[in-house]
Amino acid sequence: MTGRVLVFIPCYNCEAQIPRVLKQLEAPEVQAVVDGVLCVDNRSTDGTREAAQAGLAKLGYAETALLHNDDNYGLGGSHKVAINFAMVNGYDYLVVLHGDDQGAIADLVPHIAAGRHKDLDFLMGARFMKGSKLEGYSLLRTAANHTFNLIFSAISGQRLFDLGSGLNLFKVEAFKSGFHLKYADDLTFNYYLILGVVRNRFRLGFFPLTWREDDQISNAKLSKMGFQLLRIVSFRLFKPAAFFATDHRQTPRAAYPSTRIA
Repeated sequence: MTGRVLVFIPCYNCEAQIPRVLKQLEAPEVQAVVDGVLCVDNRSTDGTREAAQAGLAKLGYAETALLHNDDNYGLGGSHKVAINFAMVNGYDYLVVLHGDDQGAIADLVPHIAAGRHKDLDFLMGARFMKGSKLEGYSLLRTAANHTFNLIFSAISGQRLFDLGSGLNLFKVEAFKSGFHLKYADDLTFNYYLILGVVRNRFRLGFFPLTWREDDQISNAKLSKMGFQLLRIVSFRLFKPAAFFATDHRQTPRAAYPSTRIA
C-alpha cells in the first residue's frame, strides 16, 4: 500500500496547458498509485476553470474536485488550500503538479510505486541534480538557480538540489503543526517551505526530472525573484530566530476559503 495519494494541480491562466496535465493522469501506472485529483484555480481570467472541469470529468478516480479560491491567494495560498483539503479528506500524501505542463508526473510515479516516499516526509523534484533534463530553459536562469541552490544549502546546512520545482510529494501529516501557514502566499512560498523543512528536521529527499518550457508563460521574473531570494537569504542568515517567527504574508489570513465548482 502506498497510502492515499492526492494529486494537487494549482492553476492560474493555463487554459491551453491544463488539458495536457490532466491527460497525464489517465496513464494506468499513474492510476495505480493515485487515489484522487484536486485542481485549485486561483481566480484565472481565461478559460482555465472550464478546461479543468472538462478534463476532470474524463478521469476515473474515486475523487476529483475543482476549487475556485474566494480571493487571490497566490501560489503559496493555493498550496495551503490543497493541504487543508488533503487533511480534511483523509489523504496521506499530497503530490503537487503545476498546471502549466512543465513537469511530468511520470518522473515521480516510479518512486511512489517503489515505496520510497514512505521513508520521507518530503520528496522534491530537482531540476538541477544529476539525471535531470532541462528543455528550453535559458542558461542564465539555470546558472542563477545553481547559485541560489548552493547559497540555500550553505545557510541551511543541508544539500538542496532545488528550491522548489513544480513536481513534489508531501506527507500530509508533516503539516499538522501549521508550520507552513505564515510563509508567503506568493511564488516564494517554496523557498520558505524548504528552509522550514530543514529547520524542522523533516526527512527530505530529491529525485531528478525532465523540465521543459515551450508555450508556458512564467509568472516568475528573473530579476524580481533574484531580489526576493536575496532578501530571504539575508533574513534567514542574520536573524534566524526572527525569520521563523515572522508572518511573511502580505495579507495575513485566518483561513483560505474556496468554492467547490465540480
